[in-house]
Amino acid sequence: MTSVKKRAIRGAVWTIAGYGTSQILRFGGNLILTRLLIPEYFGLMALVNTLRAGIELFSDLGIGQSIVNNKKGDESTFLNTAWTLQAIRGIVIWLFCLLVTFPIAKFYNDDRLIWLIPIMAFSSVIDGFASTSLHTLQRRIDLGKLTRFDLLVQILTLATFIIWTWLTRNILALALGVLAGALYRTVGSFWLIRGYSNRFAWEADAFKELLSFGRWMFMASAVTFLNDQADRLILGKLLSFKILGVYTIAYTLACVPKEIIKHLSYRVIFPTISNHVDLPRSSLRDKILRQRRLLLGGFAVFLAALVTVGDLVIATLYDKRYSEATWMMPILCCGVWFSMLFHTISPALLAIGKPFYSAQSNLAGFAMILLGLPFAFFHFGIVGAIIVIALSDMPLYLVNLYGLAREKFSSFTQDIQATAFFIAVLVLFLLIRNYLGFGLPIQAIL
Repeated sequence: MTSVKKRAIRGAVWTIAGYGTSQILRFGGNLILTRLLIPEYFGLMALVNTLRAGIELFSDLGIGQSIVNNKKGDESTFLNTAWTLQAIRGIVIWLFCLLVTFPIAKFYNDDRLIWLIPIMAFSSVIDGFASTSLHTLQRRIDLGKLTRFDLLVQILTLATFIIWTWLTRNILALALGVLAGALYRTVGSFWLIRGYSNRFAWEADAFKELLSFGRWMFMASAVTFLNDQADRLILGKLLSFKILGVYTIAYTLACVPKEIIKHLSYRVIFPTISNHVDLPRSSLRDKILRQRRLLLGGFAVFLAALVTVGDLVIATLYDKRYSEATWMMPILCCGVWFSMLFHTISPALLAIGKPFYSAQSNLAGFAMILLGLPFAFFHFGIVGAIIVIALSDMPLYLVNLYGLAREKFSSFTQDIQATAFFIAVLVLFLLIRNYLGFGLPIQAIL
């Protein structure tokens, strides 16, 4: 077994284990914090976090991906230029947030946003000075160290949240907790690799290469944000906040497989393909498809099981106020299959320096949500809206399929085979469930 393959397998194990542990910590922390603070504070924090995340994604230059992918990704001059650009970007994000603070506070008619946004946004400045060692570890597929570091930062940040919240019972504790988390990550990043350091530097050639790759990453990140957030933004206008909350519960649980595969795609699949990008295109495609077949087979079984029992999980964990989530989740879960097909092969296009396909794919998904969601809701009600959301990753996948064909990475035959296997396993699980007397997961709307 090659060294890269061994590191990829270890990286996949660490990524899945790290994601699972992270979700347990997050869920436990939320249970504690919700008992210490009023719900209004979490609404304010969600608003500010969404604003900051949107500004960051709309200014994303793909610096991390460039370090992972570029042949100069281990050269100090390239790394220091990337670090300098990253630091400048963090400062610019903060200044832009200051610029929009008053208009946003006026729009939402809440003066607390006047001080909350600048404090929260300053974490972007701190993040901007984090060492590029974080990206170098990903380039080397040394994900064990990176995962342990991320979990340590999360534990320290969560402890800070809880202690400050317990002492003050104020929203300021949440804002300062975000700053503390950014500080832990930035300071700790300089201790990850012995002898590794960053300093301010600027090389014109390195900047041009970063900008050349980053201009399409900027577009891809921007439309990815729109594609990921559009459903909640539109449903927030169409539905009551109560139903939106129920939908959020169903969506979050249904997307667990999607989040796992996205982590694997970014942290494992992308750097692994980048390490083999010099191979002939046909050889590289064969390597990708061999490993992808196993990955799709495993996730097909996992996703089919989640579709089959997801409604029972919701009915067990939540009270009757969330009963509508029981039929939403299996529908949303079925649509996640398109994400499986997309995220297991799309890193190939990114690795060969073609990020514009990702931008086009996410734009297609956003267009379907923007146009299809209101139409489905007004003609078919909430059920139609949920079906459109479930299918919103299909155009994402189809556009990506076109890009793969153009770049000689076509996976269509394997996709058909994997989809047939997923459907067969799902039908088998549903027959067993029905035989045991539990009916169908969407029984409530039939």
